[in-house]
Amino acid sequence: MAHFLVTGGAGFIGSALVRSLLDRGHSVRVLDNFSTGFKRNLDECRNHIELMEADITDSAACKSAVAGVDYVLHQAAIPSVQRSVDDPLRSHHANETGTLNMLIASRDAKVKRLVFASSSSVYGDTEVLPKVESMRESPLSPYALTKLAGEKYCIIFHRIYGLPTVCLRYFNVFGPRQDPHSPYSAVISRFVEAALAGKKPVVNGDGEQTRDFTYVDNVIHANLRACEVTDADGMAFNVGTGERHSLNDLLRALSTIVGRPLEAEYGSARPGDVRHSQADIRSARQHLGYNPRVSFQEGLKRTVEWYSHNFPSANS
Repeated sequence: MAHFLVTGGAGFIGSALVRSLLDRGHSVRVLDNFSTGFKRNLDECRNHIELMEADITDSAACKSAVAGVDYVLHQAAIPSVQRSVDDPLRSHHANETGTLNMLIASRDAKVKRLVFASSSSVYGDTEVLPKVESMRESPLSPYALTKLAGEKYCIIFHRIYGLPTVCLRYFNVFGPRQDPHSPYSAVISRFVEAALAGKKPVVNGDGEQTRDFTYVDNVIHANLRACEVTDADGMAFNVGTGERHSLNDLLRALSTIVGRPLEAEYGSARPGDVRHSQADIRSARQHLGYNPRVSFQEGLKRTVEWYSHNFPSANS
């Protein structure tokens, strides 16, 4: 049994990691300020974790959180490209200052490894697909820039201080418990809720933009592998499926699952959004032993099923 700290453990991805770690018999501490996460995401495991309600911008809280910890899964952040465009300073404080605080605390506590949740947005809008880790990064938003800065800090802390770090560039993660109600919510959670409620999904742009939609179980697999391997420290890896689907493809797939055609409402594209995204996952396969375990289609079915049972109002 190992002792894990999951920052942002009340969030969509963080809480999925918490449940998976508990299922494997590990000890889990969660650090979250609940600014974007929800206590309800931890309801089923509240009695089996140590919960710290604090902010990663508080260096003293970070120091307390890593005490006695073996591994840090650093998921805490202010998510969303659009949120960072609206409030870049808040994203900077949480995503850069907060990450630096966690790195310093982890270094001083001599944790075995810190795994950093980065983002495919660090690549920007590259013409070449799929996106490979050796490409030059070109972030288009404050959010993307903060994630790239977090990666660079992780690499520097490994090189200078010997802190084992691994960075995972997530590609459009989706699945149960993703919040559909915020204006900054990810597209699949919003589309699923609209489909179940009999509403028109809102598409920003023409719907031909493509994404490597990655079911959350694949991200959990990558995080666990990043803690287990020994030859990936100081490196960054894509975590996706290696495939891409347009938003219009997504609408068609959802139509099949819910059993009726979905008519979308199209609007203007959002500033800072990339046009196309697809992961090259060869390096993650080689160094992490990562392989996507759940396909886009299967993940979408599981997601619709979860929302149909947990958001009854969506079926009214």
